[in-house]
Parts: sequence; C-alpha cells; structure tokens
Amino acid sequence: MTKAVIISDMEICASITYQTGAEHRRQANKVMKEVLNQANLTFGNISFVVATGYGRMNVPFADRQITELTCHARGIASIFPNVHLGIDIGGQDAKALKIRNGKLIDFVMNDKCAAGTGRFLEVIAAVLGLKVEDLGDISAKARTRVTISSTCTVFAEQEVISRLSEGVPLEDVIAGLHDSVAGRVARMARKLKIEPDVVFTGGVAKNRGIVTALEEQLGCHVMVPSEPLLSGALGAALLARDIVVQAIERHQPLPRGPLRLEETTFFQ
Repeated sequence: MTKAVIISDMEICASITYQTGAEHRRQANKVMKEVLNQANLTFGNISFVVATGYGRMNVPFADRQITELTCHARGIASIFPNVHLGIDIGGQDAKALKIRNGKLIDFVMNDKCAAGTGRFLEVIAAVLGLKVEDLGDISAKARTRVTISSTCTVFAEQEVISRLSEGVPLEDVIAGLHDSVAGRVARMARKLKIEPDVVFTGGVAKNRGIVTALEEQLGCHVMVPSEPLLSGALGAALLARDIVVQAIERHQPLPRGPLRLEETTFFQ
C-alpha cells in the first residue's frame, strides 16, 4: 500500500491509502496529488515532506527519508502516549517496536519469510476462494482451532487443504491460521518483553480474528487505532512537523529538497 498524510499543526487535514500495484515508483506522485486535492491545497502549501517505507528512496519530491521503524513508533505514540510495545503486521513484514516516551529504543523484525505477515493470509485466502477481509468474521464462528504446524506458506497451504479434505469446518481452519500467525508474532515480540500498553497496527490489525489470537498469545489487551494502516505515514508527517518547528525555533533555514512534484525518473 502507498499512503499519505497531511497535518496542520497536530491535526490530520487529509489522508489517503492506495493499492500500490506494479508502478510503485510512480505511485507516490499520484497519491501526493490526490491527498493535496482532498485537502484543497497545492504542493507549494506544504512546508516539509518526509518519505518512509520500502519505497522512500523513490520519492523525488521528499525533503528527507526516515526509516519506517522510526516513523511507526512516532505515529503510534501520537495516538497512544502510554504505548510501550508496538506490533505492526503488514503485507511484507512483521515487526515489534519497543517504545519509550514516544521514541523507538529497540525492535525485532521478520522481513525474510511470508509466514507471519499479511501476505501469508492473502495466499491462503486466495487458495480458498475467500476475500482476505472476510477471514476475521469467518473465524469468529469457530468452535475450536485447528493447529497449523507448518512454518512455510507453501506447506501451510497444503496443510489447510488437507484439513478441509478431512472434513474440518472452514471456520476452525481459519481460526487455526490466525492462531499460527499470532503465535509467530508473539514469539518475536517476547524478545522485547511484553508490557502494556500494547498497540497493534498494519493492515492485518483490521482482522479481528488476529487481534483476538494475539491478545491470547500475549496475555494482555491489545489496542488498535481507528485506521491502523496510517501509523507510519502519520509518524512521517509528525517528524516533518518536528523538523519545521525546530528550524523556526533555531532561526535556521529549512533543509528542503527541490520544490517540484514529479514522477520518479531514477531507480534505487
């Protein structure tokens, strides 16, 4: 996904989420134009732009690039000031963030395997002919959870099909999948020590089955923002604001890049 957030002072005045697609290097330009239209602004009204995420180096109009870990921590803490542990599960990775006073102090991350990420659920949903957004409601009907032992997406797919062929109800299988994902993420998060408040973000946080399974695995309540997809983009916008405020307080010029909104013409 490609997201953008515009803030004025500390308030969000526009936000957008786009399916990235194949042209991910050019999508940033399109999304920026859309969010400017939504806010009824021009690019000249923007004081500072921070790019984050996997594609942050391919945003030619960004003034600075900051890692998604730092941006996620900042965004989560702005919504939940008492957060100590942030868990983010997106399409490409899963990560746990240790946060103190709104700042990232440690993290663990899985970005080498699809198991434990949103992509894992997308693959299984596609095999079963289901929409990934329906998995949470389906699992809520489960009477028990079937153990899915495979740690590889390909083998888990075969295991799911095998379970269904044995006559196991679909909802029990889906609940087992959610438990499997939550278990992997919980084991990763325990390396940082579990202490409330715990906040869950990323697209997978919209799946109530995963939220429930994660709470059981962690043994504590897990909070979810009203829009869990935007925490990284929100954090980037807040960090941009911090840079602007600091420059004003120090009577220094803003370290801005080229002031033009254009598509990427370079690749990194």
